[in-house]
Amino acid sequence: MATTDTCSSAMSLIPCVRLVSVTGAKHREMGILRSSFVFFALGLLLTLSSASESEVDDETPFTYIEGTGKGPKEWGQIDPRWQACGMGKLQSPIDLLNERVQVFPNLGKLKRDYKPAPAIVRNRGHDITVMWKGDAGKININGTYYKLLQCHWHSPSEHTFNGSRYDLELHMVHLSSHGEIAVIGIVYKYGRPDPFLTKLLEHITVVGKEDTDLGVINPGIIKFGSRKYFRYIGSLTVPPCTEGVVWTIVRKVRTVSRKQVEALREAVHDPMQGRLSN
Repeated sequence: MATTDTCSSAMSLIPCVRLVSVTGAKHREMGILRSSFVFFALGLLLTLSSASESEVDDETPFTYIEGTGKGPKEWGQIDPRWQACGMGKLQSPIDLLNERVQVFPNLGKLKRDYKPAPAIVRNRGHDITVMWKGDAGKININGTYYKLLQCHWHSPSEHTFNGSRYDLELHMVHLSSHGEIAVIGIVYKYGRPDPFLTKLLEHITVVGKEDTDLGVINPGIIKFGSRKYFRYIGSLTVPPCTEGVVWTIVRKVRTVSRKQVEALREAVHDPMQGRLSN
């Protein structure tokens, strides 16, 4: 494992910590294995400027099921703008407990400044997404501010931990004034209901093809509760699979109820509904 100590202003998105070159397997939902993940310090410099293209709003053109012609192995061929899905070198998600991935326990508390703002809930075909239409605040990563745009859920978790998945993963997607994307990931296991989903559940169960107005929603309800987390440079986990995304995965595992996870799956007619992960 090669390591370098770097504190260059050119890498303003990455805290002044030891960088680690890693190679590990990356996974899609339902255990689909895609090509290998490579994280080099040089790669960070080359890809940070490429993260200006956000996730597609309509996810019906692709699927997570191989053999359909629209599964993960074909994502890069469905649309010319999605070539990174098949050819990218910094793709997400990855396994976060691989011995070649470093945990950063001393980066301090995540500096977030969220506030209530009008929002809608949208069914994108493969996930349920909350989109803020007003200024919902921002997060500060090493001096760079990223505005909160939306959040959505994946079940089971996309990132794996020593090959294992949690029952749910929340992604909070942010964008800087320079078009750089930062995503905060939080994983959940079955237990007490999640307060944020409790507030949204009645809307999630009825959302159809049309967006549903949620009124004013406070993203501050979403609990982080950790000073320890994983950070790496990766990509969006759905097309166009844009690279250069700053990923921060909260190490603390929170809880969600089975009813809440089932509601999210039923809303998108997830074929894995009823076969919940361990």
